[in-house]
Amino acid sequence: MAKPTVAYFYDADVGNFHYGPGHPMKPHRLALTHSLVLNYGLYKKMQVYRPYRASQHDMCRFHSEEYIDFLSRVTPQNIQSFTKSLSHFNVGDDCPVFPGLFDFCAMYTGASLEGATKLNNELCDIAVNWAGGLHHAKKFEASGFCYVNDIVISILELLKYHPRVLYIDIDIHHGDGVQEAFYLTDRVMTVSFHKYGNHFFPGTGDMYEVGSESGRYYSLNIPLKDGIDDHNYGLLFKPVIQMVVDYYQPTCIVLQCGADSLGCDRLGCFNLSIKGHGECVKFVKEFNIPLLVLGGGGYTVRNVARCWTFETGLLLDQRISNELPYNEYFEYFSPDFTLHPDVSTRIENLNSKQYLDQVRQSVHDNLKSLNHAPSVQMQEVPPDLLSLDRIEEPDPDVRDPQIDQDGRIEPANEFFEDDKDQDKDNEADLDV
Repeated sequence: MAKPTVAYFYDADVGNFHYGPGHPMKPHRLALTHSLVLNYGLYKKMQVYRPYRASQHDMCRFHSEEYIDFLSRVTPQNIQSFTKSLSHFNVGDDCPVFPGLFDFCAMYTGASLEGATKLNNELCDIAVNWAGGLHHAKKFEASGFCYVNDIVISILELLKYHPRVLYIDIDIHHGDGVQEAFYLTDRVMTVSFHKYGNHFFPGTGDMYEVGSESGRYYSLNIPLKDGIDDHNYGLLFKPVIQMVVDYYQPTCIVLQCGADSLGCDRLGCFNLSIKGHGECVKFVKEFNIPLLVLGGGGYTVRNVARCWTFETGLLLDQRISNELPYNEYFEYFSPDFTLHPDVSTRIENLNSKQYLDQVRQSVHDNLKSLNHAPSVQMQEVPPDLLSLDRIEEPDPDVRDPQIDQDGRIEPANEFFEDDKDQDKDNEADLDV
């Protein structure tokens, strides 16, 4: 069988944004990921694009105009004049105002949108945007480090051509923003595997949240407990996704690959290895259904880069060496300099076989409640939000003005030192 055509989207500026000192979300992880993709030679096997940047109009396909207008205007310099708006739009500690905020949103959203457009026009089989997957953003507000929900915007574009879109989320946090957006429709089925309980963010994602009205039983939640490992995750993920595909018969799949479900993540409490996380990606790819692959969470920067590089290789059917190629961020991957370090922790696996069987049975019962895969009446397809004929490829030799770049580059070594400090904290915790 022919290898899939993979379109890969990366903006060289996207890794330079900085949420602020000490903030766990580090866009710099995208620069590390891309560096590994380049140095492994994976770029030679893909169509590589510097993506379109989304406009306010694009973002307002889902978000309110008032909210997007606020994002486009607020800056660290004028923040004092937006005091009321900050609380209204939930912008503050978790979702800070940082230099270039709107540009950052435009980059990651535009890439997901262009990926959807290329899939719609059958210009690729798989589209990859590791900068995307910001699944918590709501229609009227920011949430959980997410400002613009690129996933919802790209799914809305896919629905112009696809009668049924399946959304799968393997981030450790519940994909609440995407579930909420499509809770009342059968055109999108959302399936989220996530930690649930003990006031874990965002606090939603109980297995009894199943959708409503036309969308009843089209939201599936797989709530998990601390410490789940590769074996138990696979025993749940594969049969659940197989059942969903059999019942729902999606014509396109969107897969959010949040890497905070790996062991040793700064904010996570699961115990997946990079290979175990990748096994989910490989399983979904093998359905040979048009696929949009997005990033998401992931807060131990070096492991996020390893994970998404490995998964890029899986999507290309390319086996890559465990020995990392030399690259400009090589020191981040010490002391082992391998693609698959041991990321297991001593967190106890609280997911008993009885509990996992109960979850699987609940999912099966929900799916049996579906009459059939919903169909859509034939209608005229609205024009693409993004006309491929009129996308102007940015001049790769022209960068943002230096003053803009300087305003958002994180101090050298902050990521590296920060991660090292976290490692020491983790080691100290393990020694207790």
